Amino acid sequence: MSTEPSAPGTSPRTPRPGAQKSSGAITKKGDRAAKEKPATALPPLGEEEPKNPEEYQCSGVLETDFAELCVRSGYTDFPKVVTRPRPNQNFVLSASMSEKPTQDDQRLSASCSQNSLESKYVFFRPTIQVEVEQEDSKAVKEIYIRGWKLEDRILGIFSKCLPSLSQLQAINLWKVGLTDKTLTTFIALLPLCSSTLRKVSLEGNPLPEQSYYKLMGLDSTISHLSLRNNSINDHGAQLLGQALSTLNNSNRTLVSLNLGFNHIGDEGAGYIADGLRLNRSLLWLSLAHNRIQDKGALKLAEVLRPFELTHTEVVERRRLLLEKGTQERSSRSPSSSRHGDSKTEREKFQTAGISNVTLVDKPEKMQTLKTPKGLGKKKEKSGEVVKKEEKSGPGQSPTQGTPKKEDATKAGKGKVTIPEQKMSKGKGIKTGSKEKRSILLESEQLVVEATEMVNPLLEPVEHRDGKVFMPGNKVLLHLNLLRNRITEVGLEGFLTAVQYQVQVSKSRTSSSKGPLGLLWLSLAKNCFDPQCPTYTMIQELMLPRDPVKAKVREEEATAT
Repeated sequence: MSTEPSAPGTSPRTPRPGAQKSSGAITKKGDRAAKEKPATALPPLGEEEPKNPEEYQCSGVLETDFAELCVRSGYTDFPKVVTRPRPNQNFVLSASMSEKPTQDDQRLSASCSQNSLESKYVFFRPTIQVEVEQEDSKAVKEIYIRGWKLEDRILGIFSKCLPSLSQLQAINLWKVGLTDKTLTTFIALLPLCSSTLRKVSLEGNPLPEQSYYKLMGLDSTISHLSLRNNSINDHGAQLLGQALSTLNNSNRTLVSLNLGFNHIGDEGAGYIADGLRLNRSLLWLSLAHNRIQDKGALKLAEVLRPFELTHTEVVERRRLLLEKGTQERSSRSPSSSRHGDSKTEREKFQTAGISNVTLVDKPEKMQTLKTPKGLGKKKEKSGEVVKKEEKSGPGQSPTQGTPKKEDATKAGKGKVTIPEQKMSKGKGIKTGSKEKRSILLESEQLVVEATEMVNPLLEPVEHRDGKVFMPGNKVLLHLNLLRNRITEVGLEGFLTAVQYQVQVSKSRTSSSKGPLGLLWLSLAKNCFDPQCPTYTMIQELMLPRDPVKAKVREEEATAT
């Protein structure tokens, strides 16, 4: 049997029968499998093409929605939504803990020590902590994000899943590496959230451009804002003060503002005080742990008692008074308070092609369109109206037939009027009834609201030596100036302000309503002796005004 020559250096061996045939068959199968592999290859199990996050409909469960949107956005590792840990209030230290541990306790402690390192790292992993309602474990009411950078992509995911949380009340972001750009993105998603969202906390997020004031815009719905530990300087305080109030605009929703642990000095405190001059919504303000000295303290104390209006404020006050007087004269003018609604209805019917005769022929329908005040008078004069209408003819005003009153009715020419009705010479708005007031233009409604109800420049003022003094801000109830650099000079200003507010509150009657002034003032840990007479007098004056301490005293009195 002939065989192929063996390779040099190898011993010749006889192949087994059928070895070459089987070897050739294996080679052919391998080639065929290599050729068919690209055509028949399937993606590994679990790996699918990322779906479009825009197509996902959120269910209102944050844990499910956030995870699904992260997967659809291409995230493989993303923070988990967990319930915020709370200390066990029912835990009581018992005497049995001092006893010698049992064998089970020793085994448990050994297993815990083995996993202690892992548990520490798990604790610091990025998570989204939430507080849920007690009745519904899936209804999120507060969100806490702490210690990991919040990027634009994550904020984009939040803009899709947060609007579905109907019970969301607060968002807390602590040291999440916000920038001015991401802050703008965050502010843009706030209007998309539920109307129950009222509290926002951005602590430990210093911004180069100090753009925190954007959270206090005129269209903002935030009631509680915390900006602690953000390195806010005097420039940032200026922007915040302008957001509180200016000559023409004022924030009406913010109730509490926390600016503690920042770098605000005297100049910044002056800007905050300027914002408090015309702001009548802020109740709680904290400037603790800043760099405020006597100059800034005196500016803040000045706002709490009657202060002099600047020339610009006096001019704006006169303009508002003139505007208000014009509106009052137009509302008191003998306009069609009785027949204003019927005039409106007649004009509507005239535009629809219905004549005056048709309206008079149907007095019952006209009476149903009137306000209750004009029902009786219309019945008495219904016959006179019919006679006048018949004389004047269809489509003609009854007053047009009298040439003597022609000049007096030029302003109301072309309008159907009721006899014995005097037209107003002015072209102001005639608010005859509640229904007619409701159809005022939006711009005019804003003017009325700003001048009559909100604008503090229209408050009663006092004229002294040719100057105009406005009552101080008595809406602010809580002021915290703990750990600043205030001396006894600044204390004198606060003593004067507190004495004024105490005097005003004593002169108030029990039935009168209105702001009460400061109820809590903290000036401790500043640059003065705690036993100084000025500080002692301030404490004595504020003690009866503090509702918490007053309640404690009442409980102690009843107990004794």
